Amino acid sequence: MVKCPRCGYENASSSVYCDNCAYLLSEKNSARVTKENKPGRWNVGIARKIVIVLGIIVIALLLFSFAFNNSQPSHNDTLNVIYDDGSHHQSSTYPFKAIVKGDGNWYAEMGNPDYLVSKSGSGSKSFSLDCAAWDDVEINAQKYSGEGELSIQLLRNGKVVAENSTTNGTDSVSIYFDS
Repeated sequence: MVKCPRCGYENASSSVYCDNCAYLLSEKNSARVTKENKPGRWNVGIARKIVIVLGIIVIALLLFSFAFNNSQPSHNDTLNVIYDDGSHHQSSTYPFKAIVKGDGNWYAEMGNPDYLVSKSGSGSKSFSLDCAAWDDVEINAQKYSGEGELSIQLLRNGKVVAENSTTNGTDSVSIYFDS
């Protein structure tokens, strides 16, 4: 029980104001009432803490995203694609060479049967083939004009392993070499 200092009325110990004269019974209880029972007001300390925590989370996500994106290989690196412009062939790595000879214009497809490279030209031309020593090799050539001879040769390490030719019209010639 709390006694009112103004009128002497005995109030319950949980009373903030005197039940008889409405006198404020204690400053301590008054501070508790204003902080705890006022709806709609934010405590500035709690709001500041929430903003700081959210800011740290956003910064951490941005840093993680930056680190993750920069540590990933590019799209082309993950495809295992080999680009070849035909200028880096070495006889030890690519032992096969094709020679196409024609009196006129011709068209040829050559290389591994699963990956044929198309070439066209006239006269005599030599091509290094992108085939390993254990690969099967195929050469198909066709004349555009009806006159003259068309011949093809397959060389392995500088030695002729297969050849074929034709003199008929716009005929074609083929070689299939099974390693």
